[in-house]
This record gives sequence, structure tokens and C-alpha cells, in this order.
Amino acid sequence: MDILLNSIKASLIDEKLQKNNEAKIDLLVNNEKEDILTEIKKQLKNCDEFIFSVAFITRSGVNLLLETLKEVQNIKGKILTTDYLNFSEPEALKKLMEISNIELKVYTANNFHIKGYMFKKDNDYTFIVGSSNLTQNAMLQNEEWNLKITAKEKGEIISKFYQEFNNLWQNTEIITNDWLNNYQKVYQKNKKQLNIVKNDFEITPNKMQRDALKSLKNLRLKNESKALLISATGTGKTFLAAFDVKNFKPKRVLFLAHREQILIQAKESFKKVLGEKIKVGILSGKSKEIQANYLFATIQMMSKEEIYSKIEPNFFDYIIIDESHRSGAKSYQRIINYFKPKFMLGITATPERSDEINVYELFDYNIAYEIRLKKALEMNLLTPFHYFGIAKIINNGEEKDKKLFSDLEFESKVENIISNLNYYGYSGSRVKGLVFCKNIKEAQKYSKAFNAKGYNTTVLSGESSIAERTIAVNKLAQNQKEGALDYIFTVDIFNEGIDIPELNQIVMLRPTESVIVFVQQLGRGLRKHKSKEFVNVIDFIDNYNKNYLIPAALSGDKNYNKTKLINTMSKNFKLPGVSTIEFDEVARDIIYQNISAAKLNLFKDLKVEYLRVKEKIGRVPLLSDLKKHSLIDVMYYSTYQNQGYFNFLTKMNCKEELNTDTEHLLRFAYQELSNGLRIHELIILEELIKNKKTTIEKIIKILEEKY
Repeated sequence: MDILLNSIKASLIDEKLQKNNEAKIDLLVNNEKEDILTEIKKQLKNCDEFIFSVAFITRSGVNLLLETLKEVQNIKGKILTTDYLNFSEPEALKKLMEISNIELKVYTANNFHIKGYMFKKDNDYTFIVGSSNLTQNAMLQNEEWNLKITAKEKGEIISKFYQEFNNLWQNTEIITNDWLNNYQKVYQKNKKQLNIVKNDFEITPNKMQRDALKSLKNLRLKNESKALLISATGTGKTFLAAFDVKNFKPKRVLFLAHREQILIQAKESFKKVLGEKIKVGILSGKSKEIQANYLFATIQMMSKEEIYSKIEPNFFDYIIIDESHRSGAKSYQRIINYFKPKFMLGITATPERSDEINVYELFDYNIAYEIRLKKALEMNLLTPFHYFGIAKIINNGEEKDKKLFSDLEFESKVENIISNLNYYGYSGSRVKGLVFCKNIKEAQKYSKAFNAKGYNTTVLSGESSIAERTIAVNKLAQNQKEGALDYIFTVDIFNEGIDIPELNQIVMLRPTESVIVFVQQLGRGLRKHKSKEFVNVIDFIDNYNKNYLIPAALSGDKNYNKTKLINTMSKNFKLPGVSTIEFDEVARDIIYQNISAAKLNLFKDLKVEYLRVKEKIGRVPLLSDLKKHSLIDVMYYSTYQNQGYFNFLTKMNCKEELNTDTEHLLRFAYQELSNGLRIHELIILEELIKNKKTTIEKIIKILEEKY
């Protein structure tokens, strides 16, 4: 009781008084550091029972709580909502009906606008009330105010809450399948009326594209003839290229890609920007429309000497190289060295290479624009994703002694996969899923097993023809259920280039050894589309040993030693916008174990990243360059082997000769100062360097103001 009273005093009278953070009265908001969802999940995990009373519920809002609700499936809960304005989504209500420990009722009068969450733990009651409905945006992004109060069982506010809630609960009806079917018809009719869309709209550049177009214009004003665009999958690189072509006004354009399917999609994008009347053609194994003003060509065909040698070197005014991280290959080099366009643009999501080719050098180190996954999410350029790392078995079947997904026999694995896919679900009218497998044999085996259980799936690999791929993608993307594909099982070919904007579920069954490949595969579902609000990514992570790389890839965390990787796992991931990362409790334990067992080859990884930054800027990087561009924390360079960055450069054979005193001074700076652990020392040194003298009072003032 004393703890509660002290917390009330600190919250309402003087914040400097000692308080218990769990019992304090608090204002819950959404910002870069905190969100309402985190508190809701925390309370769910620690309560004996819960009650939600909210006016509106969406499928995306329920999706945010699925992992937590799975963990607390033995805790009873009541959820009361309304059909007011037909806003609550039928799919959200259907998903909640499937969760056995939840009682779900609907209030059908038109004056229900409550947003409250109650959690009981022993004799303590935590009450969150304010503006947040159970929706994705309200939980994570919108400007929301919610007051959190903890009270005892005999408190007046608790008594009044239960009196009000029970009065509503007793005068509402349980949501049944019949009620839900009728509501769905009303909801769909209302949605159609609201979603009347005009088809005669003009495509305009988004924020990223406008900034990149401005940068390209400035580069050309400086007489640069090449540029590289680094942009996350789904942010509109091809449209950007078309917008720049529109600004440049070339007579003839060449668009190069490594797959015909990419060319077909790119051609349609260009026609949307430049108009249907432009003369377009495709050069591939099946098509030879080489006289078109806008030629979309596969590199395999254009790099043949009997093809390109018949075209004048200055025939094309503007050349675009798609997936330009491939442009170091001999086939691309033949084209780059032969043609002399007025401007050449490389577009890629991942310029990093594992070979010795410097992609940045190929484009004269002119980076027109760079936007990676995290920044693209911040700018709302992509569909939000919800990642679920799965290791726990939902459906044990006859193998009750097995604890992990990877331990199961094949049939039980299939049952477990399907159970998880059904539980986490998707956004939209039907599932449109892409499953990444480790080899063709496994993909075929899984596809056959899914088909035997009533799904309609197929397998695509490098052996599949363009026609087979096109038919499969179209069947997956279509809205009508009849004749549609539910899943495509694939091996590698969808890592890059091919867009299926309608994708609403991505499943990882293959071991992901590369963060770059993982992000490429994730990116397949992130392109925005009107048919979905979010994408669920379901990763069976105990299927491979390097799963500890995934938290770092998703969070953008640069920390690379074992302790910091564990810290990354133990905290709540905070991504821009409304994207989320969840691991079940078994998955977390597995990742902790794999971090502990991992043999991190620090020099090898530092070398790869150092060379990448060196390639990017065209010279030996300063530490400040590594801080700006490196994906690994710069501290690993400045404290390398307790000797410092100059010692690392010695290993790289590019250190200037230093005298002994200079080396000692640098070593001292690296070891004692660069880690910034004793900030007051750095401030004192800075003051002495600037002003030759300082005082304790001044240092204290600076510390108080800054820290």
C-alpha cells in the first residue's frame, strides 16, 4: 500500500518523489521511444485476467497481439466491441472468435465509443483508458493519450468500472457465426460505397522520388554522366527511373535487366509515367523488338556481340541498369564499355557484393540517393510488416516428446506450419503467400503436402519458364478464389527483381545465412497495394543456426559482439511506423543459445565492411567515414585488438608510417577516449582545447544541459 501511495504522490504531487514504476499513474503515448502496444502486451503477460472494451477493432490491431495472446492462452479474457459505423473488421472479429480463452461480445447501439483496457493481477487492477481503439495505428503511431492507473480491489474506480462494464456486457449479444456472416455483408456493402476510386488519376513522384530526381538533376548540372540509386525494395525505383527519363527527354532509352519478367513489369511502369503512346519493345529470347525507342532488354541477349555490335555506341541517350549490383559481371561490362549514352543510371536495393567488383566505382561514386529499409519505413513508402520468429510447436500430434519445429518428422512439420500460418493469418480477402525453401526437392515436397490438405500451391525455381512464372504470379495475385493459387513455394528466384504487390504472407522455411538475402526476401511483400494493410512474415527460425543475425537485420542494430546481440534480443524492438518484431519464448531461447555458441570472425566481418565503405567513397575511410557509412559499430575499428584503427589498417596493408610517440598517442585516444564511456573527460578535454582553461562549475553546467 505504501508503494502505491508513494507512486500516486510522485505522479500527482511531485515527480521527484520516489515511486514504483509499475504502480505509477502514467500518460501513455506513441513516439520514437515508446508506444501504447508495449504497455498493453506487458500487462497481458503479467495478469490473471483481462477485459478490453473498445469501439473499433481491426485485423491489423488483433495481429499486433497474436504472439502475446498465444503465450497467455490459459488466462481468461473478455472483449466488448461495437458495430458502430460498421468500422470493426469482420476478419478481426473472426480471428478473436478462434481464440478459446476470449469471450467476445458486440454492443449494437449507436452510442458506444469506449476505449478501455483492464488487467487484474491478484488484488491489483491496472486500468488503461483514453483514446486508443484496438487498431494498428492507434497502438503504435497515432497521436493518442491514454491514462494508466493502478488501484486496489476495494478502490472506488474499480467498483465503478465493473458496474459500468457488467451493465454493458449483460445487455449485449455473443458474436456467433450467423451474426458475423450478416455483419460481413453490411460491412462489404459499406466498404464498396467508400472505396469508389477514379481510374483517370496521374501518377506523381513520392517524397523519396522527388528528392532523388532533384539529386540527379544536380549531378547532371555538374556534367556527371553516371549515377547510382540505392533504394529499398518496394520504394519505386523503376518509377523513379521513368520519372527521370521524362525529365531528361531522351530520344532512345535502354532498360537492362537479367529476367524477362522484370522487363515486362518495367515496361508497364514506364507506360504509366510516359503514356501509352511511347514506342516500347522487348529484346529477349522470345522477342526481338529492337527498333523501339524504349527498348527493354535482357542482359543475356544484349550482351551478345552479334546483337550489340549492330547498334551504334551512341544510339541510346539514356541507359538504365536494373539490379545494378550485378553490373560487375562480364556480360554487363561488355555493354557498359561499348555504349556511350549521355546518361547512365544504376538502380539497386543492395549494392554490396561478395566478390571484388566495386559497384560504386562503376558509377563514378555518384550516389544519387540512398534509402534503406528502416528509412523507407520511416517515410511510409512500404507496407508495414509484422515479423514472427517461430520455434514453438503448436500442434504436437503424436510426437509429444518433441519440443522444437526442427525435431519433427515431415508430416508433423507440415501440420505445425499450417497451424502457424492459420493462426497468424494475413491481411486481405484471401491468403497470397510466398514460401522460401532451401532446395527444389524440399519445395516440391511441401507443395505436394499442402495440396493434399486442400490448398492450391505450385513450385517455381530457376528451371521454371517465363510463361510458367507469369501464370503462377497472376494466379497468386488475383482476388477471386476460384482458380487462384494460395502459395508459391520457391527457391531463390524471388530474392530480387520480381514484384508481387498483392503478397500478404511471407514464409521462411530456408536457412538464411545472409542478412542481405533475408532483407531481399522480406522485401518481396513490402510493396504497397490497396488489397492489404500489412504483411505477415513467419520465420521458422530454429531451422538454422545463424538465426541470431535476424534481430540485427530487422532492427538495424550495428552492435556486433555477443553481449550486445543478447541485449538487442532482450529489449522490445522499436521499428519506424507500425511494423513489429515478435519471437515466441522458445525462439528467444534458441537465439540466445546460438549467440553464445557462435564463432564470430570479427576481422573477416570488419574487413568486408571496411572494403564496402572504401568502395563506396573511393578512398581509405577515416573513422568518421566508418561511423557514417558502416553497418558495424565504428567502435570495433577504433578498439581493434586494443591497438586501434591504425592497427587494423596495418593488417589491411594501407597504414602510413607513424613514429612511436604518435602510435602511443593514437592508442591512448582509441582506448581511453573514443569509447565515450567517461563523457565528462571528453567535455573537459574539448573545453581545454577550445579555451585553454575551464572550471568545475562550467563542466557541471554543460553536463546538466546536455545529459
